[in-house]
Amino acid sequence: MSRRYFPLLLTLSALWGASYLFIKVGVRDLALTVLVELRLLLAAAVLIGFVCLREGKRAAAELKAAARPGMFLGLLNAAIPFVLIAWGERHVDSGVAAVANATVPIFNALLVLRFNPAERVSGTRFAGVLAGLAGVAVLAGLDTRGGWWAAAGTLAVVVASISYAGGGIYGQLRLSRVSGPALAAASIASAAVYVLPFSLVQLPHHAPGWKSLASAAALGLLGTGAAQLVLFRMLRLHGAARTSLVTYLLPPTALLYGALFLGEPVTAAEAGGLALILLGVAVGSGLLRPAPRAAVEPGR
Repeated sequence: MSRRYFPLLLTLSALWGASYLFIKVGVRDLALTVLVELRLLLAAAVLIGFVCLREGKRAAAELKAAARPGMFLGLLNAAIPFVLIAWGERHVDSGVAAVANATVPIFNALLVLRFNPAERVSGTRFAGVLAGLAGVAVLAGLDTRGGWWAAAGTLAVVVASISYAGGGIYGQLRLSRVSGPALAAASIASAAVYVLPFSLVQLPHHAPGWKSLASAAALGLLGTGAAQLVLFRMLRLHGAARTSLVTYLLPPTALLYGALFLGEPVTAAEAGGLALILLGVAVGSGLLRPAPRAAVEPGR
């Protein structure tokens, strides 16, 4: 496995893990579709600018080639999950949303059976997926506070995870034909078009607070723009199955941000869940493998 896998994995988890905090702050003053639209517009500007700087005169041709797959990917990998997660975080804590979003590798393992059998997860790697899921379950605990709205919010994030899993597989299959940055730019720009009519209906009647606007900017520039570049790099190098393991790192990353910036304590159960998640990532990614058995000589 390439040495670049874990640096990219940790970078993506740091960017996406912070997104849950920014979403939680952003939806306090902004309607969820407005927050998502601001996020998408800023990210699209970053990604299109990156493609133009990188490709020069070839940028228009690259973006045109990525336009059609980008329209479909924009639904699966941005418009649908962004709105669902933002809605879900109106009813659950950011850490709970991160835990629910960590189900992506499970849905990825199921979807590849139909859409990309070459990436099928089996044997030791599947055991790693289960270990990571067990860690997520430990982190989530059995707390049922919040009632039906909390359950609905959690379910919305789980549905977003299904969409992310499908988007990861589709994006990986299309990277053989178009460049990652161009596909990222086309998908985010398409998502901005999809969400725009809904955001116009929900425009605020008063000036939102600076914290919500700063959160939208951070989501667009870092949590989406920069993160999409890392994401498509990982999809090209390592495939959707290994890339999806980043979602197992989001709950502990969200916990770390909470402890550092909000003073939230980390419990023993959370530490145990973190250990299981890290084990799951190591095994599921192929870093830890059982030692091959030595060949047995005839007659022994």
